[in-house]
Amino acid sequence: MSRFDRYLWNGGAGLLALLWVLPLLFAVWTAFHPSAYEANFTLSAPITLENFVKAWNAAPFARYFLNTFLLVTGITGAQFVLCSLAAYGFARFRFPGRGILFSLVLLQLLVMPDILIVENYKIIRAFDAVDTLQGIALPYIASGFGVFLIRQTFMTVPRELDDAARIEGAGPLSILWRVYVPLAKPTYLAYGLVSVSYHWNNFLWPLIVTNSTETRPVTVGLSVFATTDSGVEWSVINAATLMTSAPLLIAFLLFQRQFVQSFMRAGIK
Repeated sequence: MSRFDRYLWNGGAGLLALLWVLPLLFAVWTAFHPSAYEANFTLSAPITLENFVKAWNAAPFARYFLNTFLLVTGITGAQFVLCSLAAYGFARFRFPGRGILFSLVLLQLLVMPDILIVENYKIIRAFDAVDTLQGIALPYIASGFGVFLIRQTFMTVPRELDDAARIEGAGPLSILWRVYVPLAKPTYLAYGLVSVSYHWNNFLWPLIVTNSTETRPVTVGLSVFATTDSGVEWSVINAATLMTSAPLLIAFLLFQRQFVQSFMRAGIK
């Protein structure tokens, strides 16, 4: 690559990065400045936290954050348990139809979750779980991607470790907990980051299932807050947007090295 091509490549990458970050910069500017400076980019504009106070007092964001925390931790924990058990079975046990069942698990990766919204809603309604955190979580507690990812990691564990654990008197679940899970920690970290990020930002399914403040996550709560008829200012809306996205942004900035390394160790390219 010539020097000109390299400059052209770097310039194009920088331009794309600038276009990507411009909406975030606008949200940060309006959130930390009075509404009079929403479109007036003056360096001497006063910095204020009043927009965050207004947004916090205008909607029950404390409840929204609690709902989201309970939802994300519950889904991720259930996925770890179910995906680990399924992955362990597919990786180390021989049983009739194993290949067909694993193909069905992989088939789930080809199905977009939005396609199943109507059928999922019928099932949740039959369980009388509409407008509950359990109703939001149930369609996601089993993940084909999680089973596939953890199973691929378990396949790399030497069978000699299984034999050594059995000689010591360990059963299948004990081997899974004491041998496989510790060796797959990078994979669990990678999958956990993906799961938390996805379910923290999930919007469409929680919007359909929830009807009250007691069950709405932050994404739905922010949407309801931004569409009120009281004429909410853009500075207040952007302040609320930063509040809802701040946990993920801070976590990524703090753990970005571990984030990248976990994916590299998990074999995701």
